Amino acid sequence: MTERLVPKNANAHPEERIEKGRSLIVIGFVLWFFDALIVFFMPAGVRLGQQRGFATLILSAFLAGAAVMAVGFYLRKEKA
Repeated sequence: MTERLVPKNANAHPEERIEKGRSLIVIGFVLWFFDALIVFFMPAGVRLGQQRGFATLILSAFLAGAAVMAVGFYLRKEKA
């Protein structure tokens, strides 16, 4: 009965957690890189009158990158 209450990765090896954390941090930085590309192309969107769509993409990419990196840092710093 208690087997169902314990998550499968509760006893994960610490090096696996660190590696997953690093991977998530890299993914977060990649999201921020794409966010910078969106900011680079925003002036063209402003001229076309579509600044709301660009602002939504910028905000969502920034928040997604920050959330993924926060989870990655948490996994790396979590005590064994």
